[in-house]
Amino acid sequence: MEIERDVLVSPVREVPAVVDGEVVSAIRALAGRGVGKKAIAREVGVALNTVRRYLRQPTAAGQQVRPGARRLTEARREEVRSLYTGAAGGNAVVVQRLLAAQAVTVSLRTIERAVADIRRARRVAQLATVRVETPPGDQLQIDFGQKRVQIGGAWVRVFLLVAVLSYSRRLFVKAFLSERQDDWREGIAAAFAHFGGVPRTLLGDNARALVAGRDRETGTVVFQPAYLAFCRDWDVQPRACPPYRARTKGKTEAGVKYVKGNGLADLDFGSFVDLETHLAAWMAVADQRIHGTTHEAPLVRFEREEHAMLRPLPRHALPAREQRLSRRVALDALVDVDTVRYSVPHRLVRDYVDVVVDVDTIRIFHGATLIATHRRAREPFARIIDPAHYAGLWRSATAPADVSPPSLAGLGRDLADYAAVIGGGQ
Repeated sequence: MEIERDVLVSPVREVPAVVDGEVVSAIRALAGRGVGKKAIAREVGVALNTVRRYLRQPTAAGQQVRPGARRLTEARREEVRSLYTGAAGGNAVVVQRLLAAQAVTVSLRTIERAVADIRRARRVAQLATVRVETPPGDQLQIDFGQKRVQIGGAWVRVFLLVAVLSYSRRLFVKAFLSERQDDWREGIAAAFAHFGGVPRTLLGDNARALVAGRDRETGTVVFQPAYLAFCRDWDVQPRACPPYRARTKGKTEAGVKYVKGNGLADLDFGSFVDLETHLAAWMAVADQRIHGTTHEAPLVRFEREEHAMLRPLPRHALPAREQRLSRRVALDALVDVDTVRYSVPHRLVRDYVDVVVDVDTIRIFHGATLIATHRRAREPFARIIDPAHYAGLWRSATAPADVSPPSLAGLGRDLADYAAVIGGGQ
């Protein structure tokens, strides 16, 4: 039989509730007029002990009772809202400053309460997105993402061009070691080849490799000349989403997150080629997934409705668009392009050269003179060296000629003389 033992429980002391400052003032005012405590408690609607507590603790000299929340008059509230939507540009601090200039003192919190519904409506309007569905073959959305990936035991920042067909949501991704104009063009051309056709429009963001600027008066986008020439070559219409409205190309924004989180995750790769091979295999898997919006596999939707709507690829090779970079030759006679180092003649150490980069070749010029040509390497931190560039710096490891020891006869004595001396000694 269990015996219940008494457990001593420490008494919990109740913390008295805080009474509004106006109520405290009323309690003291009534007490000052001689009203009894019970009558005061009934009048202000508090407990009798509360009245006693506040009367036992009179206000010290100089102490102020916290006032209640101030309310704006209806006219002042309308003025605050008008300033907020007008001259203040949606900034409550500016509203407070404008009122102070009129000798009107209003707390920032009071202003924020007055415009709370306006702020909420604006925030909803900024976040709300109307999903626009484009016809099959009409639009390809493009974007670049970055991710640090371990390749060959070293951490490398990899740049990922992601292209998504807006109708079918079929996705293409290509990895680079940089994000220059030629990388954008090479990636987009590879996406066209992967999908087997060309869409009508190409929607990107305001990356400097694509957009040179905007005309503020007309809102016209000024594209980079090289990118515009590339789009003319492929007969595709370039478009750029409005500034700070990346959700305009939300399909590829989501695609970048999907590639980074699902395609690459935290995987390690032995080489850059292994990374490219993995992405090619992963794209085939991504084509078969059931998309959350369309509720069918992107490849099924693509083959059924979109493939036939894409315009055919050009029959003839398009002109290669190159990029020219300026580099300073390091002390080891190498120049760096996308973490890969290429050799130049050693006499140009500390001099400046121009590097012309195309899809497969690196050509290096000193002024107008071609001084080196290399095949473009893809492995990060590789060194591409032409031994001829170091001629005169490396010593040849030729074996020295055989030198016979001098004969004793040549020194004026014969071996027989030494033999006689040794024999006599014995």
